[in-house]
Amino acid sequence: MPLTLSDDTKAKALVSLKRYFDEQLEQELGDLQAGLLLEFILKEIGPSIYNGAIGDAEAFLRDRLADLEGACFMPEFGYWARGAGRRSSR
Repeated sequence: MPLTLSDDTKAKALVSLKRYFDEQLEQELGDLQAGLLLEFILKEIGPSIYNGAIGDAEAFLRDRLADLEGACFMPEFGYWARGAGRRSSR
């Protein structure tokens, strides 16, 4: 599944890449160069980031499911165990 960005996110990423190159590497990056670099990052590095995020989400859900019974368990037929409804001896 190819990773895609919304138009707004892509525009912000391109501005960020261009600024990074300018401030950190003292190189001007054109629109075409920034676009190609972003495309490379999405294709080459993006899947590793995506897979890591999916793994984190899976571990989070697995932990929550492991404690599902403890978190959501309601005791059954507990009315009589509490002593409710007992007639008082007069």
